[in-house]
Amino acid sequence: MQFHYALVDDLLSREEFERRVDEKVRECGDLVDELAGAMLVVADLGRQHVKIHGLVAKSSLFSFFAKVIEKSEPKEFDRSDGEKGLVATVLVGDETGETKLVLWDEKAMAAQEIENGDVLEVIGKTGKRPGDIMALAIRKATCEIECRSNIPPLNTAPAERRTIEARLLSLEEPRFFTRRDGTGGEMRSCVIGDGTGTARLICWIPEILDNLLPGTTLRITSAVDRSRPPVREYSVDEKSTVEEIELEIEVLMNSIAGVGDDGVYSVRGTISTVLPARSFFAKDGSRSHVRNILVRDETGEIRVVFWGDIAVKHYFLGDSIAIYNATARVGRTGERELSVGRGSSISVETRVFGQPIEIQGTVLADRNGTWIDDGTTSYLIQGEHTHGREVRVTGTLTGHTITPETIEAVELSPEKVLVRCRCLKEQIDSVRPGSQDHPDHVS
Repeated sequence: MQFHYALVDDLLSREEFERRVDEKVRECGDLVDELAGAMLVVADLGRQHVKIHGLVAKSSLFSFFAKVIEKSEPKEFDRSDGEKGLVATVLVGDETGETKLVLWDEKAMAAQEIENGDVLEVIGKTGKRPGDIMALAIRKATCEIECRSNIPPLNTAPAERRTIEARLLSLEEPRFFTRRDGTGGEMRSCVIGDGTGTARLICWIPEILDNLLPGTTLRITSAVDRSRPPVREYSVDEKSTVEEIELEIEVLMNSIAGVGDDGVYSVRGTISTVLPARSFFAKDGSRSHVRNILVRDETGEIRVVFWGDIAVKHYFLGDSIAIYNATARVGRTGERELSVGRGSSISVETRVFGQPIEIQGTVLADRNGTWIDDGTTSYLIQGEHTHGREVRVTGTLTGHTITPETIEAVELSPEKVLVRCRCLKEQIDSVRPGSQDHPDHVS
């Protein structure tokens, strides 16, 4: 009944819906089951099933039956927040017309379980494009549907299975997903690499990857090749095997100068600029993070944008870093940049070691990050801190960034204010005419 309750959950509670369904079944003398009773309750509330030709008149939630004419396989894309998403489309029809269902993320995976000729019961709403329906819930139905056009034969060949030998570069924690039938499952995402480049590996049997560590070499048999240039992707299911082997594999890396305006690249270099992570709310209402850094090698420098959990890790000036399976794009300033989110991997290969530091100063927040300024020197400080606050910080100084261990609020005496003013005047006097650069800031 959950499927049909979704059509009317804005009109009455789940308890009231179930009460009306039970009442409807009794009224019919037990000649209908709960499913039919739910459909009757939905119809009584004005949310009955409609024909496809009537969908254009709908502005809110609706339901309909339709037969599958053709479908697309799920495709991966990059969201604006750097996360990966999935989308699939299904062309369906009835005797009154045709429409295209758009399925996102977990629902997109349901397209793999749908065949041409299947009849679906759909709950959806109008999509962004005229004629598109965003499917909120779908399930197979047993009724018969006649379409105005014949169902074309399935013309897509099954995905090819391959044996792969590659180095495991990263391994995410298992993630929960919901199947089309409402049951749950787990999947795991990895990044692998070889002499031809990097690829994403999706594992639908997460326990296969237990006890494996990044850096090991794997032989994966019967992996499903779901690559679509320029993106390489494989999936592992119950027909696949994964084993660790003794083999040295060098992963192909790109020079920064060789990064184009689009495509997938892996680069290695030194961090020349690191800005603090910023938090924001994603479209689904969840909190996420983004961080910008600059990476330099002997061929040039490029901006790298970290998204999600990758953004909140610690990075320091001078660190040597390897970035795998990053997506190239043109940024807002018109310059190329690399986007690192789900499906990407990073490795800090050489870390600049820090030294203990204790400093008292004022917290200053600007577009380049959060600083602590003692009147003569400024350092970036990790974390979120209140602008204008006077604090005493102990921690570790790495490059020009402080990782705080303790932060204590202090009162600023008039004498210290005068000292700060004299230092500020000296700094202003030392700056060349017309220059606005702070001599101690590292950008």
